[in-house]
Amino acid sequence: RVIDFVRCSYLGLDNHPLVVDGAIEAMRNYRALHWSCARTRLNFAILRDLESTLADLFQARVITYTTVLAANMGALPIVASGHLTGGVRPLMAFDRHAHATLAFHKGTIALETQVRTIAHNDLNMLEDLCRANKAVAYICDGVYSMGGNAPMDELISLQDRYGLFLYIDDAHGISIWGEQGEGFARSHFGSDLGTRTIIAASLGKGFGASGGMLMLGTARQEELFRRFAVAHAFSASLNVASIGAALGSTAIHRSGELAERQSALRENIQLIDSLLNTEQSGAPLPIRTIDLGSEERAVAATRGLLDRGMYASAIFFPTVAKGRAG
Repeated sequence: RVIDFVRCSYLGLDNHPLVVDGAIEAMRNYRALHWSCARTRLNFAILRDLESTLADLFQARVITYTTVLAANMGALPIVASGHLTGGVRPLMAFDRHAHATLAFHKGTIALETQVRTIAHNDLNMLEDLCRANKAVAYICDGVYSMGGNAPMDELISLQDRYGLFLYIDDAHGISIWGEQGEGFARSHFGSDLGTRTIIAASLGKGFGASGGMLMLGTARQEELFRRFAVAHAFSASLNVASIGAALGSTAIHRSGELAERQSALRENIQLIDSLLNTEQSGAPLPIRTIDLGSEERAVAATRGLLDRGMYASAIFFPTVAKGRAG
């Protein structure tokens, strides 16, 4: 038996009875696990029900994917094409700490437009790029997997002043933040995402089910993604059990239990901060890292914790910079 500090099930929803029962009920109703067909041709009605429910919950147009990686793979080339920025192909500026499932696509995107990588949360450089280019898209995480978050208020200010397009992967911020669990990034916008913001998020992690999704602001964006995003047009959808599990999670998100679990998470964060000093101490988000320097030291420390019944993640290059293992 170990105490688990590895999973990203921040609210403990992934074994919640409503999530598990939702998966089982969906499979019983449809008597199948997987629909072996591209989703643009034919699919179970329960997928439409899920996307409609998520759209209402998060006040956005929602398309689901098998993973957040698939969502990003389909979305980023369309952003780079200029179809969402008035026909002008934007300079695609990646935060240096953007998750690997974002950064992986730089080569593909470079076939469409110019790609730059800027220092983490470097708002001055981002503003310089906005001044020098007709269109800029900034690609970042909402909550970073190694700790910290995007400076949302400042990014929205740049968006207002320069028309900056924001593509935010908030896989680690979903469910733990917002009255309806809309996530760290989505909670910084009003009732309408508008034409210059796309948020990718996980249906796993805090949400407790499986898969990924995009939150979009306009009908035109949804039409483009449903027609031309590779992971949508040429791949199957979430399996039936995942869809049922996600619907089970939406029921929790609509209940008072979500706030109770968010409150319990905040108490756990405060507790660990009172016992352990880290670079993220005092932050309201749940990820904490301990910088140990060398890979060997990080692995040895993690092994020692496991021997004492605590399972934590060793992190090292390329997840973090060389010499910043922890």
